[in-house]
Amino acid sequence: MISSTSRLRRNALASVAAIALVATGAAGVGLTQPSTPAYAQALSKNPIDVPDHPPGSFASVVDKVKPGVVAVKVKLDDSAGMDDDDGPGQGQGQQVPPQLREFFKRFGQGGPGQGQGQGFGGPSPKRQGQRGAMGSGFIISADGYVVTNNHVVDKAKTVQVTLDDNRTLDAKVIGKDPKTDLALLKITEGGTFPYVSLGKTAPRVGDWVVAIGNPFGLGGTVTAGIVSARGRDIGAGPYDDFLQIDAPINKGNSGGPTFNVGGEVVGVNTAIASPSGGSVGLAFAIPAETVQAVVDQLRADGKVARGYLGVQVQPVTKDIADGLGLDKAKGALVDHAEPGTPAAKAGLKSGDVIESVNGASVNDARELSRRIAGLKPGAKVELAYLRAGKSDTATVELGALPNDPKAGNDNRSSSTSDGQPRLGLSLAPAAQVGAGDEGVAVMDVDPDGPAAAKGIEQGDIILDVAGSSVSKPSEIAERIKAAEASGRKAVLMRVKSTKGVTRFVAVALNKAG
Repeated sequence: MISSTSRLRRNALASVAAIALVATGAAGVGLTQPSTPAYAQALSKNPIDVPDHPPGSFASVVDKVKPGVVAVKVKLDDSAGMDDDDGPGQGQGQQVPPQLREFFKRFGQGGPGQGQGQGFGGPSPKRQGQRGAMGSGFIISADGYVVTNNHVVDKAKTVQVTLDDNRTLDAKVIGKDPKTDLALLKITEGGTFPYVSLGKTAPRVGDWVVAIGNPFGLGGTVTAGIVSARGRDIGAGPYDDFLQIDAPINKGNSGGPTFNVGGEVVGVNTAIASPSGGSVGLAFAIPAETVQAVVDQLRADGKVARGYLGVQVQPVTKDIADGLGLDKAKGALVDHAEPGTPAAKAGLKSGDVIESVNGASVNDARELSRRIAGLKPGAKVELAYLRAGKSDTATVELGALPNDPKAGNDNRSSSTSDGQPRLGLSLAPAAQVGAGDEGVAVMDVDPDGPAAAKGIEQGDIILDVAGSSVSKPSEIAERIKAAEASGRKAVLMRVKSTKGVTRFVAVALNKAG
């Protein structure tokens, strides 16, 4: 009996061990070299080797990849201060949504005892009397190219990196990309350096990850956790697509790597959600796919050139989907195609719903922005879209994204526009009241009516209803009646605000009264 019980216990333990190995991933642990041609020669010199089996703990992986992680120390330019806001995490971050300024804390803006900071930027160098900042980074090639965050080295006068063997070496900034908060450095001293590789496969939610960095100036700190979520939009920039991880991350980890159990970098640690400035289990990392695309361009050109379509877009909400007669609230609704842009030249119009780019489906407006920005100027793309319920395609040659943020893809939430007395609006032809040559002017709004609930205001101009332009109130009534007769649950209207901004608004027909 005792022997049998012992065997059962041993078998059970073996089963648990086998399950644990499966849970940590059965892929080979050897670090591979990036396949990008730009790295081919440099990466063939001194790769870091990792055992060919998953670790029983994280120690084996850490031992092998840790030499490729560095601490980044920056002396700031004297101009760096409270009012500087050239990129994510600078100063108080006036571009950061107010609701996030106290929720998300940028880290990497100084060492211990320098306060928790306000908003994304951490304590302002000028306000706190600081002249330096600290963060993390990792070497991606044997000749000493280093990836870190833009907000770590922005405004840098000088940059130094400290290696795992305690050598401190000078580095120069090769290029920065504020929109993704990435930067590329180059160690100026010659020689070969241990390096780590960017992962080629996105991690799954639930996969183990290991973060290594320089929190509070304590270099070589290792933490572990899992991937908690993917595709997070935290309002940090126009192309947010963060991994959310629960490995403890703190100030000073900015720019440091998150590894999978195979020793590949799957993300660059960038932000934490914390009311106090310390880790509470919500950290955000830029995915390796984004890092690879940005770093390739920074190394080649010192800057990032992004594709430009030239449309203002908004999400397709359920109400808008009902107004358009769509089965699902999916895609990017074109508010406006800027004159003379690639979109306008290709024939895209207000009211089109872009469904895919080069065959890859588009779930929402932000995804369209990311896909277009991930392509280079001059690239030809095929867009599939819906117009008046019919599918069509257009081939577009992308331009270069202008510096003016208004020219980029604009993900604005829908407001409302209605037009008919029963919807709580008093209307008049815009031309008759001196409000322009087109559309119907909103003269008054019932505060308890459906239109007010959707955000329609006095002075707004209703330009079209259900895809057809309108110039008098009776035309709006006709369009609504036709929508009701066709069984639509909502009617879609295009409205121009008093500030000149146009947007689509879906008004539920069953709310009219």
